[in-house]
Amino acid sequence: MSNLGDISVIFDLDGTLVDSEPNYYEAGRQTLAGQGVTGFTWTDHERYVGISTQETIALWKERYALDAPLDVLLADKNRRYLELARTSTRVYPEMRKFVELLAEDGVPMAVASGSSREAIEAILAGTGLSAYLRTVVSADEVASGKPAPDIFAEAARRLGAAPADCVVLEDAVPGAAAARAAGMRCIAIPYVAAQADDPEFATVGLLLRGGQAEFTARAAYEWLRLGAGRSA
Repeated sequence: MSNLGDISVIFDLDGTLVDSEPNYYEAGRQTLAGQGVTGFTWTDHERYVGISTQETIALWKERYALDAPLDVLLADKNRRYLELARTSTRVYPEMRKFVELLAEDGVPMAVASGSSREAIEAILAGTGLSAYLRTVVSADEVASGKPAPDIFAEAARRLGAAPADCVVLEDAVPGAAAARAAGMRCIAIPYVAAQADDPEFATVGLLLRGGQAEFTARAAYEWLRLGAGRSA
């Protein structure tokens, strides 16, 4: 048994393990521009941080009155995103250290992300994280994306872990809500600073209001080791 006992750790990918949001923004901007929608800003993009690509596209269809079918828009955005992701995705250094610490301790780990499986696997392979994170669940593989608990529940099932023994790392409000709904503790590292005051983040086990600038691998590991990651 590891120093963390029976704890398993489930990572969100985008904005948590890797700084992929700039790539998602650019892919989305290009996709919308191809449909005649110009002026899509970073502030516009922030509205969709934490929800799946498919759900984002569905919201765009309504918001921007897009005529193209959802599957066509989804394929277009995923293609543009993958072109960017394969060449320019940065892992947060302290997150890489945290993954390595957990791996050394034999802690079961998974990635549960709203991205497509192809995108998740491309990023994990390109960044070298695939050596540690072999259990992957995409929102495409479950009935409902975050904030529904489905994706985290499926990750726990694949790890053979009880939800109460799982700790989720998340950067966005829908992910924190999904972790709570799944009966799991959560370490929240808000990507959008303005979201740190969201009531959903008040329910997490550990909130790092300063985001990635505040996160350290050793502090997160010690929080888990000292039992803070366990359900009451």
